[in-house]
Amino acid sequence: MSLYKTDTATNVRKGEELDLSKLNSFLRENYPQLGEVLEVTQFAGGFSNLTYCIKTAVAEYVLRRPPFGANIKSAHDMAREFKVLSLLKPVYNKVPAPVLFCEDMEVMGAPFYIMERMQGVILRASNAPRLQLAPEILRASSEALVDNLAALHSLNIEVTGLNQLGKPDGYVTRQVEGWIKRYYNSETDKIEQLDKIAEWLKVNIPSTQYAAFIHNDYKYDNVVLNPDNLADIVGVLDWEMATVGDALMDLGGTLAYWSEAGDADEIKFFNLTWLPGNLSRQEVIARYVEKSGRDVSNILFYYIFGLYKNAVIAQQIYARWKQGHTQDPRFGALLPIIKGLGSRAVNALEPGRV
Repeated sequence: MSLYKTDTATNVRKGEELDLSKLNSFLRENYPQLGEVLEVTQFAGGFSNLTYCIKTAVAEYVLRRPPFGANIKSAHDMAREFKVLSLLKPVYNKVPAPVLFCEDMEVMGAPFYIMERMQGVILRASNAPRLQLAPEILRASSEALVDNLAALHSLNIEVTGLNQLGKPDGYVTRQVEGWIKRYYNSETDKIEQLDKIAEWLKVNIPSTQYAAFIHNDYKYDNVVLNPDNLADIVGVLDWEMATVGDALMDLGGTLAYWSEAGDADEIKFFNLTWLPGNLSRQEVIARYVEKSGRDVSNILFYYIFGLYKNAVIAQQIYARWKQGHTQDPRFGALLPIIKGLGSRAVNALEPGRV
């Protein structure tokens, strides 16, 4: 018997139900080998694309679709996410095998795809404290998390064909400009700290950048761990923002999620890294340098950008809730977190330390 419980799905949230009749009709006509869907449950984690477990007589699969009311042509591009998995699976075995993609809007009102279900433990900020994990276990798990990120960045983007997924030249500038624009397009409340950070980012873009395939949302609750050994990463999930860009943007994003014991509760909300045993942010940076050999002298910029991007993502979700596009109560509670991320970014600027 495994030491830790594998990740499970629960009841589908109200308003996010799937039309089983239409889904089964589509599968019977196009993918009869999957069998009829007998049961649908929903994974509770995540604030972006909706993720369901669909059970057939053959096996369990995972179905991903955009959130209801979202702009499916931009941040929720199911076709691109399916393509990422298709290109990545032959060269990186820690991703679910893609099964099918459907762009027929008649089936569920949005494009969706189905992939293999990867079984294992997912450590989330909400469940990890209850597990009472020993510090040595979390130390090993956090080290594995950093090592795996460095390994992902070592993939040869030319040989693997991953280079077709993005344009590394000018990537950081485009990201800074794009996320600032997204923030103001979804702004609901005036937050001076985020205004200040936006201006700082525009004038501090690093000149040296490292082209690599990047996940862009890499953290504990997007990795699947071996239940018998939590330092063994068996899968990496949620590739919706993956691209070819600057490797340090990925590291900065991970650091932005990497809360420590002394951080405000709004920051701890995102990760369980504040629990005893985990690497500190400075130790994460040092281990990444050891494994990758990269110069990270500009890592403060990437950390600040990661905090800003997280704030923008939360702001976009909060704006959708405020406009009535979703009833999920989690989304309505995001404003203090958005403000907290802005404060954390400003506070990091003053001492110039991650």
